[in-house]
Amino acid sequence: MSQVRVLVGTHKGAFLLTADGKREQWTVNGPFFAGWEIYHLKGSPADPNRIYASQTSGWFGQIIQRSDDGGRNWTPVGNKFAYEGATGTHKWYDDTPHPWEFKRVWHLEPSPDDPDIVYAGVEDAALFRTADGGQSWQELPALRNHGTAAGWHPGAGGLGLHTILLDPVHAGRIYIAISAAGAFRSDDAGQSWRPINRGLHSTYLPDPDAEVGHCVHRIALHRSRPDVLYMQKHWDVLRSDNGGEQWREVSGNLPTDFGFVIDVHAHEPETIYVVPIKSDSEHFPLDGQLRVYRSRSGGDAWEALTQGLPQRNCYVNVLRDAMAVDTLDDCGIYFGTTGGQVYVSPDGGDHWRTIAHDLPAVLSVEVQTLP
Repeated sequence: MSQVRVLVGTHKGAFLLTADGKREQWTVNGPFFAGWEIYHLKGSPADPNRIYASQTSGWFGQIIQRSDDGGRNWTPVGNKFAYEGATGTHKWYDDTPHPWEFKRVWHLEPSPDDPDIVYAGVEDAALFRTADGGQSWQELPALRNHGTAAGWHPGAGGLGLHTILLDPVHAGRIYIAISAAGAFRSDDAGQSWRPINRGLHSTYLPDPDAEVGHCVHRIALHRSRPDVLYMQKHWDVLRSDNGGEQWREVSGNLPTDFGFVIDVHAHEPETIYVVPIKSDSEHFPLDGQLRVYRSRSGGDAWEALTQGLPQRNCYVNVLRDAMAVDTLDDCGIYFGTTGGQVYVSPDGGDHWRTIAHDLPAVLSVEVQTLP
């Protein structure tokens, strides 16, 4: 029977949750790197025993950890991130300049084919790549040298490059998202980039339809239809059917279209999930009811999924990297909260159960489906 390993990054360490394919009985291991912020953990699709983790501390800086045995043992690998000629400043919202900094790694995206190749999205917004399992990192400088970079602004959490999608069909195509700059696409493995924000509308910008400056929270795609993208923005859920060339709003009957996460069912490319929260100033569910919303029509209509989720006095948030899906025949949906709970639905969202609780605030959730 297949197994599932859930990789959970929290404000105070990393946790590994494991179960068999029934997803009923869970073992919790951790914390690893106790006391450190673990912004993201992700396993290599090419080698399920290879896992990378971003370990961050305001006191001690940034470390990349690597495990070659499924998370039992970890080794810090090369943490020299070599900037390659990109210079300049970005702007705060009051239009004052702010020099580029290296603060933390927000997201790690291993190659689907080679366990030694990994992309890293960092704050301030830049993209790095390693080809030797994390021993050395080189910047892909065309992004930070982009002609629009001076107009990027830090979101409330910083100027983070938080989403990296490697297109499984179009060789060399990479999608990234930056808060608050927007979404960008490269068709040549990161040698050049262009904004893909047409159709985004942000009333908080001087020009609501600007080329850049939009606070994109998350983008997602399905492997079978990589030209179809889904986005959760700072207000608005959107969809593109042409690789980001044009976006249209699909918020439909959602009770609010503010949130951070969005993900796609493993076997149904038109089935997507979001977790609406009240507003950009009140980061908790409406009426204290934790509800995941599912659309089976790519965003045309939405239904609330509540069975097994708290429907009274629940005031947690679900952050942008804290939802994932497994690839079992009955697709499992997972998410973690700032209250330290991790939930699973083993039936695509119909029923939910808690698989861990009382953890530190959850920053990220990833899932490995193991043979």
